[in-house]
Amino acid sequence: MSKRNRVFLTGLLATAVVLSGCSTKGGGSGEAKTGSDGVKTDIGVTDKTISLGVMTDLSGPFKVNSLPVTYGNQMWADDVNAAGGICGRNIKVEVRDTAQQADKAVALYPELEPKVLGIMQLTGSPILAALKSNIKSDNMLTLPTSWASTNLDAPQVFMIGSTYDIDMMNGLNFLKDQGKIQDGDKIGHIYVDSEFGKGGLLGSEYWGKQHGSEIVGVKVTAEDKDMSSAVTQLKSQGVKAILMSLSPSPAASVATQAQAQGLQVPLMFSSVSFDPTLLDTPAKDALLNGNTFRVSSILPASADNPTVQKIMQEYDATGHKEIKSDSIVTGYMHGLAWQGVLEQACKDKDLTRAGIMAAKKKSKVNTQGLSGKLDFSQEGSPSSRETLVEAPSFDTVGRLTVVQPFKESEDAKKYKAPHQK
Repeated sequence: MSKRNRVFLTGLLATAVVLSGCSTKGGGSGEAKTGSDGVKTDIGVTDKTISLGVMTDLSGPFKVNSLPVTYGNQMWADDVNAAGGICGRNIKVEVRDTAQQADKAVALYPELEPKVLGIMQLTGSPILAALKSNIKSDNMLTLPTSWASTNLDAPQVFMIGSTYDIDMMNGLNFLKDQGKIQDGDKIGHIYVDSEFGKGGLLGSEYWGKQHGSEIVGVKVTAEDKDMSSAVTQLKSQGVKAILMSLSPSPAASVATQAQAQGLQVPLMFSSVSFDPTLLDTPAKDALLNGNTFRVSSILPASADNPTVQKIMQEYDATGHKEIKSDSIVTGYMHGLAWQGVLEQACKDKDLTRAGIMAAKKKSKVNTQGLSGKLDFSQEGSPSSRETLVEAPSFDTVGRLTVVQPFKESEDAKKYKAPHQK
């Protein structure tokens, strides 16, 4: 493992503060040219380097998850570069901190856009929604670490794995299969007022209609951290389970408040609602009650999978001190997805943005078992409808253990996503 991964974020936050003030318009107007190797290029590619962008949250509500994703991105790049690169070129990762603020992301994008071929990590459904028109007009292949199916209306959005709506209906079917809920039960769903939260609610409400269950939704803002009133409201409604589409801090508040108020019902976290450091907080006992679960579209750090084990060993070698988590796996997996596209584009002798979009249609994404089964054949449809279910486990690597492997429910199979053709 190169020293680059150990130090590439040094000074990043200070750099991001400076860059956030930039407002120079990014034209994305690089002219295509053909190099001595016969490969056509335009933006973000030289004869030695392929630059990929990262716009992530390194200082906001999702920073505990986003930083390891970024480590995973760089670990993939280091592995590729150590093996000779792609198309005779090394991968360079350009990182910017959006702090999960759409206005900041909008200001940062024009500075980053002319420097990169595409984006390998774009964190946050609100960020994606804010930048989607730019991404489309710049023909910028973008891999988001957010999974709102409402953002699948642009071919440039390269979303890997199940979406929030699919996750919630698969999670509810898990609870039903376990005998923890039944058809007709009232189900609570606390969700943030964003594409993320509304995306999860699409799934729970669809499930409710199929199973004769009322979904009691409680909408909160991104600034709300104390969930006591939300839990009180759901308790008064007699809900039999609580779903959460929240950032980690308010999700932990739901768990502690449910325990404090004696509301002994199963809790289901969205994939991004849990981070392993929550087990170092006063929420620990509530989260380890045996009735708390998390839905995810990627294997956890504890998985018995050769690629996961390789990633964790490489992470140990970087010297990073953050707790191991599946966020590292996510970052590496997204690199593998980009690798498939870049290798196809190289075969086609076209590393322009248009060439990348053409290669995406032909490439086979091999996540080496890190995700559920993927299918990109249907425009506007989630690339996977398989979700695994995990439970918090303090002494397990990544502090999550699988309680149900990847599975597609009948509801997920029948569901038509908002932009599905």
